Amino acid sequence: IVAAVARLVPVSEQVAGQESSTGQLAQAPAAPKPLSVTDVVRVANPAVVSIEATKTVPTYETQYSTQNPFGSMFPGFSFQLPSRKQTGTEEKVVSGGTGFFVSKDGYLVTNRHVVEDTDAKYTITTTGGKKYTATVIARDQVLDVAILRVTGSTFSYLNLGDSDTLELGQSVIAIGFALGEFQNSISTGVISGLSRSIVAGGGAGGTEQLDKVIQTDAAINPGNSGGPLLDMTGKVIGVNVAVAQGSQNVGFSLPINSIKPVITSVRETGKIVRPYLGIRYVPVTKELAKANNLSVEYGVLVQRGQSATDLAVIPGSPANKAGIVEGDIILEIDGQKLDEKSSFANVIRTKAVGQVITLHMLSRGQTKTLSVKLEAAP
Repeated sequence: IVAAVARLVPVSEQVAGQESSTGQLAQAPAAPKPLSVTDVVRVANPAVVSIEATKTVPTYETQYSTQNPFGSMFPGFSFQLPSRKQTGTEEKVVSGGTGFFVSKDGYLVTNRHVVEDTDAKYTITTTGGKKYTATVIARDQVLDVAILRVTGSTFSYLNLGDSDTLELGQSVIAIGFALGEFQNSISTGVISGLSRSIVAGGGAGGTEQLDKVIQTDAAINPGNSGGPLLDMTGKVIGVNVAVAQGSQNVGFSLPINSIKPVITSVRETGKIVRPYLGIRYVPVTKELAKANNLSVEYGVLVQRGQSATDLAVIPGSPANKAGIVEGDIILEIDGQKLDEKSSFANVIRTKAVGQVITLHMLSRGQTKTLSVKLEAAP
């Protein structure tokens, strides 16, 4: 399930439907069989780490002074009033979270909000108690994801699954640094919902919109952020990101398929490189369609922003080169309909820089198809 090297397909394994050298149809390789919880945890646990952020913070001592706030009016009356005086500084753990290795040479995945403090130092601790100083390689400004790295070449790591094939009721396992106190705590449950959209808030007071997330009733506690959500073959199908306050076992995970391009980009280029089309747009809704007499109630309408400089189509962008203009409506990308279930941003996010995509569009009342080669977002 978790291997130190990529699995190689033996020569004897033939593609289903092809004839083997004996002239008989070969059977397709069987799908991995579900394992027990203990088997999955036994193999996956060494690849999951706790992450602690430390900062230099001031130290204070409390001093008391005798003061009479009433002065001569009540000369015999006094208070012992406390005051704080800075006495120095100290290194202190200020937050904690979870991460997991995705390569034997030390690349780790966690949530961006776990390592968002650029002034902090980050230390990971393995289940064996070994500590490593971690470097934050990239913080994703689109997804709540960050990539870290530690020095080494023999780390246990997790294989990534396919979050597009998940089903409601499917059993899952979460591993994390629960409450920032209980390292590698295990919780189990099922997938309770798919393609949820939530607004998540952090301790710093900010909020962010998270789309297409996985809902699970496996306990996701503070400190579990950045930990893996595993299927019963031991593969990562999500990254735990949030919990609904005041709820009982309503947690959320980012689907791993949306994170795979980030991992690949950072490993190959050292940074997050995203594809882009180069348009500004608004989703087409029933209300928008009715108000503007549009013939469709889905897709995205290419439209300029509020400022005069916010052009509908970015000059020199892939969209500009393909001939897309303001007022066009993009209906589908590679046959995938753009609606409330599949947003434009999420579909583009799954594509690669240099990939040629096919757009089905409505332009000046006529349908047309365009092929566009995606480029790296500036």
